[in-house]
Amino acid sequence: MTTDATWRRKELTVGQVAERSGVAVSALHYYERQGLIHSRRTAGNQRRYRRDTLRRIAFIRVSQRVGIPLSRIHDALAELPDARTPTREDWAHLSEGWRDELDNRIDQLQRLRDDLTGCIGCGCLSLDTCALSNPYDQCGEEGPGPRRLLTKASLGDRDPHSPQSC
Repeated sequence: MTTDATWRRKELTVGQVAERSGVAVSALHYYERQGLIHSRRTAGNQRRYRRDTLRRIAFIRVSQRVGIPLSRIHDALAELPDARTPTREDWAHLSEGWRDELDNRIDQLQRLRDDLTGCIGCGCLSLDTCALSNPYDQCGEEGPGPRRLLTKASLGDRDPHSPQSC
């Protein structure tokens, strides 16, 4: 059991960080191998983490929860000077950079949901609805693959739901 005196220390053991952050020790080790968090080693080769590592882990977990891959989280944290822990302002700035990516993903998922039972513009024209949604394989002229499920960014200014658009 952890005592008040233990939590007042400036450095925490891997077990204490796991307990406080709710992240498994194996995940902490993985985060460290990926360069997302850092520790120092004691003379006995035990890991010690600064207390602000808890905020870094919270940043990582929240970022993951909204769908940001660890590689992007790593890049965002690398932007911070001296590998410092993100502040509230840092979170606002970094998360703003992810907004367009998340909006595109949301748009793509909404179209996927809405078009799930219809023509996806693959060019097979084997479904009854394809003749209405993709007459004469208009989508095939725009390129290969399921054209109606592409992201808004890849479609440019075209509306993916308009009859002239795939």
